[in-house]
Amino acid sequence: MSRYWSSLVHRLTPYVPGEQPRLANLVKLNTNENPYPPSPRVAAAIAAELRAGGESLRLYPDPNADRVKEAVARFHAVHRIEPQQVFVGNGSDEVLAHVFLALLKHDLPILFPDITYSFYPVYCGLYEIDHVTVPLDANFAIRIEDYAAANGGIIFPNPNAPTGCLLSLVAIERLLQLHRQSVLVVDEAYIDFGGESAIALVGRHANLLVVHTLSKSRSLAGLRVGYAVGQKHLIEALERVKNSFNSYPLDRLAIAGAVAAIDDREHFERTRQAVIRSRDELSGSLQTLGFAVLPSAANFLFARHPQRDAAELAAALRQRGIIVRHFKLPRVDQHLRITVGNSAQCEALLAALREILD
Repeated sequence: MSRYWSSLVHRLTPYVPGEQPRLANLVKLNTNENPYPPSPRVAAAIAAELRAGGESLRLYPDPNADRVKEAVARFHAVHRIEPQQVFVGNGSDEVLAHVFLALLKHDLPILFPDITYSFYPVYCGLYEIDHVTVPLDANFAIRIEDYAAANGGIIFPNPNAPTGCLLSLVAIERLLQLHRQSVLVVDEAYIDFGGESAIALVGRHANLLVVHTLSKSRSLAGLRVGYAVGQKHLIEALERVKNSFNSYPLDRLAIAGAVAAIDDREHFERTRQAVIRSRDELSGSLQTLGFAVLPSAANFLFARHPQRDAAELAAALRQRGIIVRHFKLPRVDQHLRITVGNSAQCEALLAALREILD
């Protein structure tokens, strides 16, 4: 009974996640999950944590998740990142929630693209943050010159979602120099599939925060671990918010699994390269079928067919046990976002499309 709701709840438009249907023999290409399992070290680390009847589970986890912070610092050691420059949370979505409250809630509106991760306007509504959306150009790219207005912060994914388009580090650094008075948040959920991380710029820019997730390139969407990297004063703001909300963000199993995944660089490199190869092959095959496909640096493709309605294509694929993501939004309602699957999943998708298009 909504009469018990607060006035804020009435104003919210919640984020709608990609569906997780329970269908047999489903080819699931709608939520950008990695088609390969995580490092075998993850299961071993979690099993070790559960030995002795799960004795450790009666105890609270480390509230600072120091082992994860140390693992992240090791992974980014080439950029001289220290554990004190790392913030961790239950997936990058929780990290972003704290970012919006700690670093982006100011008098001036924040800026982000008009076509981007749809959780951003949800957080703005939840925390009552004014925002302005900046249109992508005709090729769905971010133009630095469009972000010249005074602002309370800027945030965007890189590569952008759902387009997959990548912004160069040169362009990001120009933006940082243009807006030294506000924070730039670069959301790098997909960076490992084709770009160079802006973590390389953290040491030179006090106003840069970079957010990562273990859900994509490390196949841990079910474990929920994310982190942010920035200079210590930004991390302190996030810690202050976190410790005013929930001082135990990661449980013991997540900590163990996350450290194992981050430290297994060989598995990380092998599986991400497999996704990159499949993406490039799938892009070429889709173009052969007549699709226009945006260049992607992510683990998904953003594609449209000039002669076929996107919603009808998505429905026809669903009838064949294949689900992709269709956004009923201006400018992109004729596009499909297609997660890059393994070889068998990609071939099933292509076979279904050939049948539909014929």
